[in-house]
Amino acid sequence: MKDTAKHQGLRNQLVSLLQQKGITDKNVLDAISKIPRHLFLNSSFEDYAYQDKAFPIGAGQTISQPYTVAFQSQLLEVKKDDKVLEIGTGSGYQTAVLCTMGAKVYSVERQNELFKKTSVLFPKLGLRPKHLSFGDGYKGLPLHAPFDSIIVTAGAPIIPKPLMAQLKIGGRLVIPLGEDVQIMTLLIRKNATQFEKHEFGEFRFVPLLEDKN
Repeated sequence: MKDTAKHQGLRNQLVSLLQQKGITDKNVLDAISKIPRHLFLNSSFEDYAYQDKAFPIGAGQTISQPYTVAFQSQLLEVKKDDKVLEIGTGSGYQTAVLCTMGAKVYSVERQNELFKKTSVLFPKLGLRPKHLSFGDGYKGLPLHAPFDSIIVTAGAPIIPKPLMAQLKIGGRLVIPLGEDVQIMTLLIRKNATQFEKHEFGEFRFVPLLEDKN
């Protein structure tokens, strides 16, 4: 589990690139400058870990490109000790960013292979998500609700109703909506029944699948 000065230099370059692309949240940029992304990837990708690219991580899934992670994280407007529900732990990189930003992260992964991998990886990196679970992200985590914010890291054809129900009033739900190409969508819960919707252009994600394997 090596993290060297060279890796730090590459992270600093990545942070500069993200700033050029319009990421302004200091909390997000600080987290990305600290997290050893190369340790979330298969070692064959280590040399490319700090490029702004997505990579395969097994189980037909990908680690999102850093810009996408930063963009979604910035939309959440995370404050220290916010309860954040993450749908799709994946490699655990987005989870690590949220933890480093001070959030209490509750994360759900439907691929057992990835769930096992991150369960072992987080303690090695000194990261302590509040709760990791293997299950169906469409259902969220009703036992731990309500959440200050919810992030979905896979493309969804619709916004799952349980997730809307588990969001606090004033809370933010960030989800890529659509089939082939997704529109990054932010919902802000105004009251028991009303949500304000904002759209932020096209992104590409692996699909959000219902019912776990």
